Amino acid sequence: MINIEYKENLDDEFYNLIDTEFNKFANKNEVSCNYTPFNFIAKESDEVVGIITGHSYYKEVHIGDIIILEEYRNKHIGTKLIETVENHFKNRGFENINLTTYSFQAPEFYKKCGFEVEFVRKSKENAKLNKYFMVKYF
Repeated sequence: MINIEYKENLDDEFYNLIDTEFNKFANKNEVSCNYTPFNFIAKESDEVVGIITGHSYYKEVHIGDIIILEEYRNKHIGTKLIETVENHFKNRGFENINLTTYSFQAPEFYKKCGFEVEFVRKSKENAKLNKYFMVKYF
């Protein structure tokens, strides 16, 4: 009998298992997974003012989170973090950078950064939770 348990946080052994199995399946299909997380941190002096996280895999770069402390917003820090990701991955064989954002978050910001809307999944209950799937090609 199979038992399924909820686990809030995974240990390294589980991450290693996931990595091994993803790569094994990708290799069977003659594709390179090459899953690599990234994090860039914006600081003013020694104070963290913004963070961008994500990962690269296959032929794409995925931005997971971008956070700018409220008092540092509208100072182009988010734009600099996006540009840093672009510059880091440009000319390394990736086809695009992609991300998701909600209506209440930052779709207009990402459009200003050159991202295109691929798809919008509309919320049935709250338009602020319409989810934008966005991409920017290299």
